[in-house]
Amino acid sequence: MTVEFFNGFYFMYVILGVATFLGLYFFLRNKSFRFKKNAVGIILLLNLVLHFLKLNFAPYSLNPDKAMRDVWFINVCAMSVVTFPLYYYIKSKSAKDFMFYLGVISGFLAFLIPTEALGENPFLFDVIRFYICHFIIIAGPLLMIVLGIHKLDYKRIPKVPLYMALTLILIAFQQVLQYELGIINLRSTDFFEHKVHNPSLIWGPSSELAVLFTIFTPNFMKVVPYGEFIGQDKYWPFFYMLPGVLVYFTVLPLLISLPWQYKQIKIDVKNTYLFVKDKTKKVIKART
Repeated sequence: MTVEFFNGFYFMYVILGVATFLGLYFFLRNKSFRFKKNAVGIILLLNLVLHFLKLNFAPYSLNPDKAMRDVWFINVCAMSVVTFPLYYYIKSKSAKDFMFYLGVISGFLAFLIPTEALGENPFLFDVIRFYICHFIIIAGPLLMIVLGIHKLDYKRIPKVPLYMALTLILIAFQQVLQYELGIINLRSTDFFEHKVHNPSLIWGPSSELAVLFTIFTPNFMKVVPYGEFIGQDKYWPFFYMLPGVLVYFTVLPLLISLPWQYKQIKIDVKNTYLFVKDKTKKVIKART
């Protein structure tokens, strides 16, 4: 009795997630704006509580080293857990946009490829926690939009890759700090070994999914540029991901925003076309 790709337990959690989201939406949609805003905020904060609550349950309660290592926010989803409440309550509209796009993308991928749940008993606390955590990552930001708490603007999408790059930098910083504090192996010649302690592919491609980023990585970022090991194959940590981050976190947010921004995009495209057409006519008329 384990969670496996496309078996009954796999779909059970997907169905439960959809049903819970719909239940929350229909419960909240006719409430006051203040009630809706507070409710979504509480949901996001509960995720942060759950992140630390896991330390009281297996496997973390049985393995202090693992507990100390994993209680940090050293992957994209964990960073979402800690930053989403902050993004939600600050005034920055761009931060809320990023929160929504990242939540939809990472939450969807977590349910599609539930790596931490695969092969595990579906009723273990940590499996249930995994699904609740990633459900909130996608449901909180989505409720924020569908309930009208925040309005998207596709013109702010160019800022999204910058937020994503900052997220990756913070993940890398935390792991360096873990090394320095002795929580994971102290720095050595293997510090940048991408097959060890490599959350969110920061230090290099270490899984098949990494090809999504490496296909955009320029060749000069795949070798050591100078020093004793010049010319050797070595992806530049963090930097090799940036071209892919720019592509994915521009194109995907634009596609995700279409249900809410389609009419505005259509109007802006039409106005731009008419403006260019008018300017072109004036230039041609002036030259003739």
